[in-house]
Amino acid sequence: MHYLGRYWKASSDGRLQCRLCPRLCTLSEGQRGFCFVRQNLRHRMVLTTYGRSSGFCLDPIEKKPLNHFLPGTSCLSFGTAGCNLGCKFCQNWDISKSREFERLSEEATPRLIAETAVRLGAKSIAFTYNDPVIFAEYAIDTAVECRRLGIKTVAVTAGYITPEARGEFYRHMDAANVDLKGFTEDFYNKITLGRLQPVLDTLVYLKKETKVWFEITNLMIPGLNDRKEETADMCQWIADHLGPDVPVHFTAFHPDYKMTDRPRTPFETLKEARAIALSKGLHYVYTGNVHDPGGSSTYCPNCRELLIERDWFVLGGYHVHDNACKFCNTPIAGVFEKVPGNWGAKRVPVQL
Repeated sequence: MHYLGRYWKASSDGRLQCRLCPRLCTLSEGQRGFCFVRQNLRHRMVLTTYGRSSGFCLDPIEKKPLNHFLPGTSCLSFGTAGCNLGCKFCQNWDISKSREFERLSEEATPRLIAETAVRLGAKSIAFTYNDPVIFAEYAIDTAVECRRLGIKTVAVTAGYITPEARGEFYRHMDAANVDLKGFTEDFYNKITLGRLQPVLDTLVYLKKETKVWFEITNLMIPGLNDRKEETADMCQWIADHLGPDVPVHFTAFHPDYKMTDRPRTPFETLKEARAIALSKGLHYVYTGNVHDPGGSSTYCPNCRELLIERDWFVLGGYHVHDNACKFCNTPIAGVFEKVPGNWGAKRVPVQL
């Protein structure tokens, strides 16, 4: 059964224009969009992956990555198939580029997903592995069921969504990690087959128009988006438009998909990017995909004391009390519980 999608309009010639993402794909009867999961079927837009998942897993919330949202807790993670970007470096390409829908479960209803999170003791559900923007209706319906049961929802996304759709989408999300994949239009055009400006617009929207807690990830690819000047420009933009309290994660690239000829990101590149971000006044800057306890831990922006110690995804010392630094009482941006979770680094596959 196909689910009737939203965010589209019909033209007089029978074609449909998808209004969900900035691609604005125009589809003839039977044609699928760039994402491959939205289709013109009998003159209606349908979402072909509604209720169908590529698999479920209990992850640490820090793996999304979110370091300031319910630290130490477990998160029930899942995705579907397809993507609305064409990143040549995609590190989940087997899911995001998949057109083999037969592999997907057909029993993952929104209510069952929410009830499973409660049963497993997960504090949140993450729409991840592929971009939830392309399965927005499924994600929204799941988020509605989650809120009914007291479960938080997280969107792990590239932020490539239209103003027309983003209001409803983010109204149902509690947190997001947005991939800011580079900071030039040239990089976005050539490497992701998308555009930078709509992503920047989404980030400003999240900050100014919503209560969604969000963090930013920048995957640093040697020779493509790792120039010091580009990193400095990006961090200055974040400081000017989003403020100093939005956490930024600089993560290491590994060769994958159509970019197996690129080397891994040197550790020094990540350290240097973190130093640049801190010099621009950003308060919470992290390194990822590398073993760096110092660069993974949270420090007070005022007194510089260690507040949340992290070794990979395992928490150590924890000194956030009532959303403030235990040592100097400076407010710490984020969503924190009185006691952190102790899920650790476990990754546990789940059958619904």
